[in-house]
Amino acid sequence: MHRFANKTVLVTGARSGIGAATARRFSQEGANVVLVGHHRPDNIASELPPERTLALDVDVADSAAIGRAIAQTVEKFGQLDVLVNNAGTAETGDPVEIDDEAWHKVISTNLDGVFFGSRAAIPHLIKTKGCIVNTASVSGTGGDWGMSPYNASKGGVVNLTRALALDLGKKGVRVNAVCPSLTRTGMTEDMLDNKALIAKFEERIALGRICEPEEVAAVIAFLASNDASFMTGSIVAVDGGVSASNGQPAM
Repeated sequence: MHRFANKTVLVTGARSGIGAATARRFSQEGANVVLVGHHRPDNIASELPPERTLALDVDVADSAAIGRAIAQTVEKFGQLDVLVNNAGTAETGDPVEIDDEAWHKVISTNLDGVFFGSRAAIPHLIKTKGCIVNTASVSGTGGDWGMSPYNASKGGVVNLTRALALDLGKKGVRVNAVCPSLTRTGMTEDMLDNKALIAKFEERIALGRICEPEEVAAVIAFLASNDASFMTGSIVAVDGGVSASNGQPAM
């Protein structure tokens, strides 16, 4: 498929995991791809066609920096059609032990970054009748033990997605979000090494396995495509059935 030929897609958090898989997917489908990462994601950029790829070292929590990245994107490729707000981080612990720095780090990256990127991209997306896809999480639709900053940030992304969809719909811009469960990424490496913990996760996942980043990327690409032309404000679970459960144990 070449659903994104002659389209330009900017992906934040593109250095690894879901972001890297998403960048590859859009490139495979013909898009110009702008890779935004806190560190320059040259390892991903080197895999993609150089004439259709731009890699930028940007902190998404810096509104001026992400604004410049959007401007560089339009300067190089002439337009912006899709923004994927994927950059994220996490801090864990008892709420009384989470200090101000940890709290602000998560909120600024996971939530401020989505708003700042969207705000800068919206004028360009209105011109192209483009769209935004946000990476939220099942942790944004329900709580976790010991993850209050992450839960708060992803819950904010979920409702920000809905609010932006309402504000932008009549301007021709769609806004949706994906909510993955545990996915095999660099951010989850420590968890994936814990066999006892993974066994508990697999008990709660109806499909009985951990998500691969390419599986989330496929849904992001769908939401960004014309195949989802009447979808906006949708919060799409990519969770193997986790959210299908009411939380009670299997009997």
